[in-house]
Amino acid sequence: MSNFVKRKNMKKVNLLISSLFLTVGIYAQQQLPTSGPGIINGPTVVITASKFQITKPLNTLYSQNQIDKMDFKGAKESPDREHRLVQHFLFTTEDGPQYGNDSATMQNTMGTRQPLAVITSFQGQDGGCDPQDPSGAPGLTKYVQAVNASPFAVYNKTGGSPIFTGDIGTVAGGGQDGDPIVLYDKFADRWFVGELNGNNYDGFAVAVSATNDPTGNWYAWQFTLPSGQGPDYLKFSVWDDGYYMTSNNGSGTVYCLERAAMLTGSSGARAIIKTFTEPSNAGYGFWLPLPGDADGVLPPAGQRCPLFSYTDNGWGGTNTDAVKVWSMGVTWGTTPAATITLDATLPTTAFDANYDQYWNDITQYNTTQKLDGLGGVCMYRAQWNSFVGTNRVVLNWAVKITSTHRSIKWVELRQDQTTNAWSLYQQGTYNPDSTNRWNGSIAMDCNGDIALCYAKTSSTIPVSLAYTGRVPTDPLGTMSLAETVVFTGTGHITSSNRFGDYSQTSIDPVDGNTFWHTGMYCLNGSKTAIYSFQIAPCSVGIDEETAVTPELTAYLSGTVINVKATKLPSNDENVVQLYDINGKLVYKKTITPSAKSFETTFDVSKLVAGIYIVRIGTPDFQKVAKVSVQ
Repeated sequence: MSNFVKRKNMKKVNLLISSLFLTVGIYAQQQLPTSGPGIINGPTVVITASKFQITKPLNTLYSQNQIDKMDFKGAKESPDREHRLVQHFLFTTEDGPQYGNDSATMQNTMGTRQPLAVITSFQGQDGGCDPQDPSGAPGLTKYVQAVNASPFAVYNKTGGSPIFTGDIGTVAGGGQDGDPIVLYDKFADRWFVGELNGNNYDGFAVAVSATNDPTGNWYAWQFTLPSGQGPDYLKFSVWDDGYYMTSNNGSGTVYCLERAAMLTGSSGARAIIKTFTEPSNAGYGFWLPLPGDADGVLPPAGQRCPLFSYTDNGWGGTNTDAVKVWSMGVTWGTTPAATITLDATLPTTAFDANYDQYWNDITQYNTTQKLDGLGGVCMYRAQWNSFVGTNRVVLNWAVKITSTHRSIKWVELRQDQTTNAWSLYQQGTYNPDSTNRWNGSIAMDCNGDIALCYAKTSSTIPVSLAYTGRVPTDPLGTMSLAETVVFTGTGHITSSNRFGDYSQTSIDPVDGNTFWHTGMYCLNGSKTAIYSFQIAPCSVGIDEETAVTPELTAYLSGTVINVKATKLPSNDENVVQLYDINGKLVYKKTITPSAKSFETTFDVSKLVAGIYIVRIGTPDFQKVAKVSVQ
């Protein structure tokens, strides 16, 4: 792929002057390889930030008057499409049914199980830029959302108006250049944001909150890349040894940011850049793998971060309908190193990921303007969850039903914790009627329940936000939950075919089984919204009408951590584990509950002070609690 076309400038909102920041230093960087896509275990490049800064507390930077007068509406359409070449599909359904969607794994009827009431729903921000690319995550008491061009807002989880609004460029140290991602690093009780850099789109900017208060101080780094290596469509994840990032930049490239150094606010925090062999058609289109994003507990120290993408037999050559799983391993120290391996190619049933060369895929309400169906990539996030015995990942992507009808293919992958082998556990295509469903985001809670959130529209239905879901006892590959429409649209988009680019579903860190979603829908133009819900109030197998949520408490008493679990789903054996903040397993024991409860202790007299995580669970249920050892 040739060097990317430089983007058009977005209108900036200059709310701050440089004196508001403490600039600590500028650092040299090594040059990236210029010979095109790399190979597995090819060159490893280590760079340090071109700029590091510490913000003043964000809640002191803006007066309410400034917030009320903020105008983020200068840029009407993001120019990032210039980076996204359409993939070449050499074969289509006209060449045979093997290039279409397998009917045996197509869900053509709506689930009938009645959903629980939506917990919270409120309007998100309006960045005035299409696509808005909303990203957000819940913390212990707050929800943080960012959108394109580039408002950044903090809400109470109970909803309502934001308690703080600012400019993500202030936080991340870059410009208002889009593709924002917000994560809550529950293992460190910190917030993370990242976006494209403001200097001719030649890099990226990331920031980590200095405390658990997202309106306080932030540490921020800018990383600059050589000309022609600029990133696009950034996707981030939390892992034990780093914050991982992938991007659509013309080659198979993965970045690992030095998480431990960033959490301490080190000006010298490094980034490892690694290239690898991509699918044979990736160089001809919009492509990137998604990095595994840890939920529940951190992976064990030293476990490689998985990377996921799909391949389509319509690309021709040796490509098959499959999910590919790579992994990246990193060692820091004086001389950082990284390796990438292809760990599995997991065949799926047939699917058709073809999309229109002009991105006009979806018929919408009351207009002839079609919308982008977001073909080419798995949709954000690749949530990684560790249960007893298996690690689990859920993915989703858009598939073509007809020339104007899109729906969602989803899969659940499992990794055996003894052999490390990956397998495809279940798959389905959610297509209960002729309505378009796309821009999905999928996640699994601590009970193994799965939620699939998405936008929906048709010639008679304005763009709205909805979700479905399943519990582990449902037939494999099916979503049993009757669809819930949370935000009903009234309008459409006519200015362009841009929509979404991505949405985000996250798990509440407090209870582990409340889903939070932020996405786009349409009123008078595009809007964003935020909502939360549960698939089931507790573990599988309990009658929902009489169910109570299992409870886990862990607290320090002298040199002992006391663990108490009550209201468990059964008296099945529970594995009880204690992890340190880096994901290292410290203690493990097995306990059989009595009357669906148990108590136990861990002697921590020989442990260093810090935050530890207690996990209890069976292969189908887990609960975690955090405890501080002094």
